[in-house]
Amino acid sequence: MRQSLLVLAAAALFLGACGDSPKTSTPATPPVTVKAQAGSPLTASGKTRIALLLPLSGRAAPIGQAMQQAAEMALFDTGAKELALSAYDSGESAETAVEAYRKARLYGSALVLGPLYGTSASALVPLVNQGGMNVVAFSNDEQVAARGVWIMGIAAPPQVRRVVDYAIETGIRRFAAFAPQTAYGQQMAQTMQTYATQRGAQVVGVEFFDPASGELSTAARRLADSAKGDGKIAVLVPVAPPRLSAALSALAIAGLDNRTTQYIGTGVWDFPGVGAETMLRGAWYAAPDPARRADFERRFLSTYGKAPHRLATLAYDGVALAGHLARLKPGGDFSAEAITNPQGWSGIDGIFRFLPDGRSERALAVIGIQGDRGVVVSPAPATFAGQPTN
Repeated sequence: MRQSLLVLAAAALFLGACGDSPKTSTPATPPVTVKAQAGSPLTASGKTRIALLLPLSGRAAPIGQAMQQAAEMALFDTGAKELALSAYDSGESAETAVEAYRKARLYGSALVLGPLYGTSASALVPLVNQGGMNVVAFSNDEQVAARGVWIMGIAAPPQVRRVVDYAIETGIRRFAAFAPQTAYGQQMAQTMQTYATQRGAQVVGVEFFDPASGELSTAARRLADSAKGDGKIAVLVPVAPPRLSAALSALAIAGLDNRTTQYIGTGVWDFPGVGAETMLRGAWYAAPDPARRADFERRFLSTYGKAPHRLATLAYDGVALAGHLARLKPGGDFSAEAITNPQGWSGIDGIFRFLPDGRSERALAVIGIQGDRGVVVSPAPATFAGQPTN
């Protein structure tokens, strides 16, 4: 799971993979006379260096390039004249990410944005603890979060808690889960069990199936038997395409239908054309408000001639965050105390905040699948005021 993605100007400058020295991008501004030293977080013109650790080679290179381009968009869109971005190739392994981090430290950086993979982010924790730069990683794996290495990706457990909350608010008191026998599926089912129980609801059944097998009927029948009872039941199905269709069909054949079953899911359902899965009509899942992302996607398409990868918004919001931190005081404030401001930060994917233990929280909307598209049925909170940390 940690190695997976678990799952956001006429022409922006393109940052190449780091070789012997990083390539730096920054808007043109009048030079400021500042003496720069080796390893200094300041450039010769007084701008603050921000390191981007992205997979610019290997299988995930297209994702890394899209995130790099989104970072450039943010640099120009926000007018962050205080920043100079330097890109380093973090590749596909923890070892490559560590080498990229060391290069960023050698050439000087005030803050590191990235890497993408959870295992790579985890490998940076000892270096940060030795006095290295703080890290805001793009992973969504809460298990690798640590003070000094914050996880910015949209983590899955809060998605489950949000949609369970909404289901309870609508009067549903019984829950079940039909999940793949994977680390992700087990984590989602466990999160649902724990949280629904804490909220006073009843969990009547949890069934796992082998994602590598085409045989889902036995587990589906067991779940259908468990789901029998009075009142509507919410069934969590944390399954992504292409296995989603098979999972839903198995449940339908076992006797579950939309009249008595409310399907709920996670961000793995947040894909174009989700309504084509007819059994998902009326289903709910938690995710950032898609309307906020739509404008970014249009501008990215206009600038680069292609649609952005879903993770591109993370790089955009990361650079916007760095710009805010750079303006907190002369020279910027990239400390743990500044990063973990309890009021949080605003981004393309909504408001978010970082917790002292390295995790992050996001204000998520609940999306209802109506026809061939998703519609917000419960808006994301506009502020963290009065909300306890999870």
